[in-house]
Amino acid sequence: MNLLAPAPLPVTRIGRRLFEWGSRTYIMGIVNVTPDSFSGDGLLASVAGRNGAPVQAAVVQARRMAEDGADILDVGGESTRPGHAAVTEDEEIARVVPVIAAIHAALPDVPISVDTSKPGVAAAAIDAGAALLNDVWGVSLDDAMAGLAAERSVPLILMHNRAEAHYAEFLTELVADLRAALERAIAAGVPPANLIVDPGFGFGKTPEQNLVALRELVRLRALGHPVLLGTSRKSTIGRILGGTPSDERLEGTLATTALGIAAGADMVRVHDVRPNVLVARVADAVVRGCRP
Repeated sequence: MNLLAPAPLPVTRIGRRLFEWGSRTYIMGIVNVTPDSFSGDGLLASVAGRNGAPVQAAVVQARRMAEDGADILDVGGESTRPGHAAVTEDEEIARVVPVIAAIHAALPDVPISVDTSKPGVAAAAIDAGAALLNDVWGVSLDDAMAGLAAERSVPLILMHNRAEAHYAEFLTELVADLRAALERAIAAGVPPANLIVDPGFGFGKTPEQNLVALRELVRLRALGHPVLLGTSRKSTIGRILGGTPSDERLEGTLATTALGIAAGADMVRVHDVRPNVLVARVADAVVRGCRP
C-alpha cells in the first residue's frame, strides 16, 4: 500500500533517463568543484585539486557514485555556504565545464545537473553535457534561467531561498513563493513536466524553520511537481547533534532522508550515496510499497 497516495506525476526525461516519479526515490550525488564547500568535499581543496587534477578526481568520484547507485550527478562550482567567496561567471565556467564534459564522456548514460544561479554558466554546462538546471535562487523574479530551460528543453529545479529568514507565516509563504516561481517558469515556456521544486533546506531559514519544512514536506506535494530534498550534512543537523562537524553528520542525514521520503520527497541530494541508497530502498518499501 502506498502510504503517500500522491496524485500521479508526469514522467520527466533528464538526459537519457526517464524519471518515473512515485515509483521510488531517486538519488542525486553531489560533486563539488570548489575550494570552500561547507561539507569539506570541494575538489579544488583536495590533494588532487591542489595538484591540478580536479577533473580526473571528479570523474573518479562520479564513477564511484554511479556504482553506488546515484541516479543523477549534481556538479557545482560555487559554494553556497554563508560567507562564501563570490565567483565570477568566467571562473565558475572554468571550474564546472571541463568536469561536466569529462563526466559526460565517461558516464554518458548518467544524467548531470549543474548547480548554478548564473544563466551563462548554465548554458555552457548544457553545451558540455548537463541535462538539468539546479537553481538555488529559483524563486527570484529573474526569469532568465527559466527562459534558458525552455529554450534548451531541459528540466529545471526551483529551490526556495531568501536573503534573510524573515516570514510572517513561514509555511504559507514557502508554498506561495514556490507556486509563484512555478507559474513564472511555465509562463516562460517550461513544460510543467520539466519542473521540480526544492524547499531549500538551509537556505534563508532558521534551523527551526528547516525542520518545519522537512516535517511538512507534504505541503509541497500539493503543488503537483516532484520534490527534491537536500539536507545532506547541513548545519541544522550539526546543531541537533551538539555541534558535530560536517563530516560526522551521516547518521543525522540518513534520518532526514528516511523522514523526508515518508513526507513526500521524490529525490534526495546527498554527499554519501551508498548509505542513502540503502536507506531509500528500505523507506520506499515501507512508504511506497516498493517490492525488494
